[in-house]
Amino acid sequence: MKINQLLHFSAYGLKTIMKQENHPILGTIILTDKCNLKCKHCAVSNITEEMYPYSNVISEMEKLYKMGVRILFFSGGEIFMWKDSGKTINDLIKRAKNMGFLIVNIVTNGTYPIYAPEADLIMISLDGDKRQHDLIRGECFDKIMDNIHSSHHNNLLLYMALNKYNHRDIQNVCDYAENISSIRGVSFNFHTPHPGTEYLSLSKSEKKECCDAIAKLKKQGKPVFNLTSAFPYICGDSGKKPCRQCVVVEKGQMHYCGRCINIDGLCKDCGYFFAAEYTLLFRGNLKVILDMLITYPKYIRWAK
Repeated sequence: MKINQLLHFSAYGLKTIMKQENHPILGTIILTDKCNLKCKHCAVSNITEEMYPYSNVISEMEKLYKMGVRILFFSGGEIFMWKDSGKTINDLIKRAKNMGFLIVNIVTNGTYPIYAPEADLIMISLDGDKRQHDLIRGECFDKIMDNIHSSHHNNLLLYMALNKYNHRDIQNVCDYAENISSIRGVSFNFHTPHPGTEYLSLSKSEKKECCDAIAKLKKQGKPVFNLTSAFPYICGDSGKKPCRQCVVVEKGQMHYCGRCINIDGLCKDCGYFFAAEYTLLFRGNLKVILDMLITYPKYIRWAK
């Protein structure tokens, strides 16, 4: 990130807080629902197995840019499986950069070779140690670790969804993030109970235990990306309102905050920490703003 980019985000934040505006700054494009895994907690993969056409993706990128989005995520399904018209995820990242997006990130399950040299952050799903991860996602832990160690990138971030199976494994994932040099940190979420996956949901007391454990580890210096100042709101189910500063596009349909907003009753059980963090941030919560200013710079690649 360059200084002028930091100034852009700062100006956006101040304007949003002062004028209570809802213009989006972060956008996610779902490239495909096709995935090579069948994870227990996932209810959105391999429904159509379609690849969103390259021309459509470019059109969506242009729309998002005109709306003011400057942080762009590509997600799936498994994004390294996406291809169309001879293009791959790396072509989309380059196009997004040329278009003017300031930060371009991708989310992957890590089972494909991790090669995305122009991505600012590569988020890799890891749901615990080998036993817990493979229980949830199938036998792929070793392959993911091999791909992480083989990657030439130093901008990897682990991404863990906490559920009934793995919520005791927070320490192990933090240790992976701390001890593997290419990994910058770890970001936690709670399981979002899409229909058919409700049995994996954590109770309110279990969520509080998780937040307390994460906060303790972050205080000890573990590389945790989450804003612990938002944990009281996350655990108490307050502050998790639809975040108008974030949008998700899937097959031409745009959803504010996330896809679960259109499923009756699911929004209140949303497990995405960013939904609470961003909502509080752009409402001017001083503790969350200070936490963000301390935490985020540790995970941003600064450009000369």
